[in-house]
Amino acid sequence: MYHTVSIRHKQTGVLFVTAIILLTIAGCSSSEKKQRPVIEQHIKPDYTTVPVQLMNPAYEISLPANLEPYEQVAVHAKVQGFVQKIFADRGSYVRKGQLLAILEAPEINQKYLSDKSSEQKVYSDYVYAKQAYDRLTEASATAGSVAAIELERAKSIMESAKSAYEASKAGTQGTAQLQNYLRITSPFDGVVTERNISEGALTGAGTTQALFKIAQGNKLRLVLAVPEKHAASIQKNTKATFTVSARPGKIFNTMLSRTSVLLDQQDRSLTLEFDVDNHSGELQGGDYAQVNLKLQRQSPSCWVPRNCVLNTQTGTFVLTLKNENVKRIAVKEGIRTDTHTEIFGEISDHDQVIVNPTEEMKTSS
Repeated sequence: MYHTVSIRHKQTGVLFVTAIILLTIAGCSSSEKKQRPVIEQHIKPDYTTVPVQLMNPAYEISLPANLEPYEQVAVHAKVQGFVQKIFADRGSYVRKGQLLAILEAPEINQKYLSDKSSEQKVYSDYVYAKQAYDRLTEASATAGSVAAIELERAKSIMESAKSAYEASKAGTQGTAQLQNYLRITSPFDGVVTERNISEGALTGAGTTQALFKIAQGNKLRLVLAVPEKHAASIQKNTKATFTVSARPGKIFNTMLSRTSVLLDQQDRSLTLEFDVDNHSGELQGGDYAQVNLKLQRQSPSCWVPRNCVLNTQTGTFVLTLKNENVKRIAVKEGIRTDTHTEIFGEISDHDQVIVNPTEEMKTSS
């Protein structure tokens, strides 16, 4: 029995020593792990880049426009009078110089007769003064027959009478012109779009309402405003196509006729005008039109794919990658196509820009 107890004590001691050894090894191993330095690995980000392209592509824009009469005027009466007769109505086609209406103003006729009579009297005085001067001139041919001062006095009277006659004649012509203003005529070929008078009505000076409104319909102006960013793409031979709702499916062609040259200071736009021949009468002045313009810059510029532009609350940017350094560059967008965007800023066609940039990408200082 004693032998058995001794063996058990020996086994217990072995187990105890073994446990102490294992705990000591585990502690050393844990200490080594704590003292071993952690080595961080620097992973280089893998960015997809594309080069900035220097190009000058043609592109199209669509803008609303107005189709206006080539000429349009409101006809007023220069002198006051009563409408005696009307010869045109709304929708009447008229020719240049055609009589539209006649006004009646008896006081103008009376003034003309008075001025004409005064002109005749002054003319008679001038003729008499001239005859007297001519006689004295003939008599002065005999030495000592006419004093020099008498001859000068006669010449002065004649010249004064001549000046009075010319002034009276000019006054008569002015009254005669007022008589011509009683005849209302068309300033150009066109159609009467409004008639605002009736026979017997008083019109003329002091009234703001026009007698007639006339518009030229055989030739029209297509007028549109081009935004500032497209203004530099307008050239002398710019062509346009347009449609109007009154002629669905019909496409009309035209070419640029003139521009405002300078930008409008209110809306920062350039006004374009296209002359449109309308002898066929297909179009009507006053229509709204939708215009398609084919444009192209006068010189190449920088372009990038549309998914390379980063729009944030602080601005618009592109991210460039050079020698593993990412740099954020502020840009302004210009023209957009289906795939590319024109950009302006401190960037050149030698730069590589990152595709699908995000605000979380770290940039170098």
